[in-house]
Amino acid sequence: MELLAKAPVLGCAGKMQRQRQRGSAMGSLVAGALNRWICRAVAQPPRASPATATAPRVRLRDGRHLAYAESGVSKEDARFKVVFSHGFTGSRLDTVRPTPEVAEELGVYMVGFDRAGYGQSDPNPNRSVKSAALDVEELADALGLGPKFYVIGISLGCHAVWGALKYIPDRIAGAAMMAPVVNYWWPGFPPELAAEVYAKQEVGDQWALRVSHHAPGILHWWMDQSWLPTSTVVAGTTPLPNARDAEIRRNMQADGTFQQKREQATQQGIHESYYRDMTVMFGKWEFDPMALPEPPCPVHLWQGDEDGLVPVVLQRYLAGKLAWVNYHELPGTGHFLSAVPGLGDTVLRTLFGQKQ
Repeated sequence: MELLAKAPVLGCAGKMQRQRQRGSAMGSLVAGALNRWICRAVAQPPRASPATATAPRVRLRDGRHLAYAESGVSKEDARFKVVFSHGFTGSRLDTVRPTPEVAEELGVYMVGFDRAGYGQSDPNPNRSVKSAALDVEELADALGLGPKFYVIGISLGCHAVWGALKYIPDRIAGAAMMAPVVNYWWPGFPPELAAEVYAKQEVGDQWALRVSHHAPGILHWWMDQSWLPTSTVVAGTTPLPNARDAEIRRNMQADGTFQQKREQATQQGIHESYYRDMTVMFGKWEFDPMALPEPPCPVHLWQGDEDGLVPVVLQRYLAGKLAWVNYHELPGTGHFLSAVPGLGDTVLRTLFGQKQ
């Protein structure tokens, strides 16, 4: 799939690999300056100071810590236990926002966690789709959620749900994904369709994804250059066709919530949170979700037809390829599904097979 020209291989261990060519002394100076410039670009940014841990945390096998927040009924009284994977710019405090009455009625215990590198959770320099799934499993085991538990993801956080369906399917009692972000390079998408939809993004977003996929080692540098086209999602300027989405973002920016969420999420540095999220989500996956076998649990996917961040046409195609995905398309709805009145209750009732 040729969505874009592949980025050149960049190397800084000594001299750049380049063809021998004659040139003036000035040409050599320019080449040397270019080499030093690229080397600085690919150098990893310094890690931020570790966040002060005020939230409860669990220690993982590799020594990292995950910060978490619990909601709903107590684990001891719960009928259904859920691990929630937050989206891009999110935190352990995010949930599907069920009403307290429904959470109590159903007997739902939910734990959200700062994904690796977010908030008060330690970074993982080797973060991947698989490590995200294994973090979910280790968190569930550390909290004693039992042999099976439910997983819910929202937006970009759904890569952890896909990972769970791939790597720990026997641990999952049921899975729900809300407006899951897609990777344009998944092999299951028709190249022409993926390329067509990719080209409809803002130019800055096309370049941010292009770098995330082909040259992830320089993404942090690329995003720091004001003269280069960069992500409108990070900047909070993506055109949003849905009126509710646009109003929500406008209000968040006006009252300071947008900036507060950013500060909460990037305590470990924006590279370890936002940018590593981008390289994991839009990088080269070890598997294609559209090639997964049917898992031993129900899987539900909710998608708005006015989503300005996730193309509904690709979500429809994915759902059409996976007969075992229960696809729920929401008319007149955008990307911020947790803000849709009553949807949190519907997601829980549907996932648990409980009639309304």
